[in-house]
Parts: sequence; structure tokens; C-alpha cells
Amino acid sequence: MQTVRGHRVLIVEDETLVSMLIEDMVGDCGGYVVGPAATFEQAIAIALDEDLDLAILDVNVAGLVVYPVADILRHRGIPFMFVTGYDSSVIPERYRHTCVLSKPFSHQTFSDTVGNVLASMIAERAI
Repeated sequence: MQTVRGHRVLIVEDETLVSMLIEDMVGDCGGYVVGPAATFEQAIAIALDEDLDLAILDVNVAGLVVYPVADILRHRGIPFMFVTGYDSSVIPERYRHTCVLSKPFSHQTFSDTVGNVLASMIAERAI
């Protein structure tokens, strides 16, 4: 299974403890954290300018939806996944095929989900 080993991972999360947990999980899997971004503005700036391999996006960042950040990442060809405490029905139709990880989640679930996102990315680039 693919892990984030060696990959640069943007974390967009406004809840400090959740962000720290995700950072630890990315590090445990061998990835490098970019950010984290705790505000919409930080997330936009990083999504536009940084060299990224993957992004983990909280759907609601301080009351703002993260979809404009996802739009930037999609335009740049950077894979991403959503994390949310909401039901996955809040995800817009244009992102229905994007991986959604529901909070709370275990380390194993996180690792498996990230591995699946990276495996999909590698498969798409091989086509």
C-alpha cells in the first residue's frame, strides 16, 4: 500500500488538536507537513504557491467552506481528500468522487484512506 513517505502534504484544519493529530499521522507515515493552514486565507495562499503532493482539507474552516481551495488544487493537478464531522452529503456534486474521511477517525483508517488517494493518483498519472 502507498503511504505518504516522502510526500509534501498540505493540512487545512482550523481545530488545533485535530490539526496536531493529523500532522502526527502524516509524520508517522513518513510525510512532510506543509502548513498547516488554520485559516481560509492561509489555505488559499499555500494552495496557490507551494509544491504539494497531497492535501487534506477540513470542509469547514472557521465557518468558511474549503471548496475554493479544492478548486485550486484540482486545477493544479494536486490530489486531495476531505475530512469532515458533517455527513458526506454536504460535499458538492463536483466533488462526489473525492475521498471523504469522517471525523473522528483512527490512525489505521487515516493511513488506509491516504494510501488509497495516493494509489489513485499514481494510477491516473500512469494512464
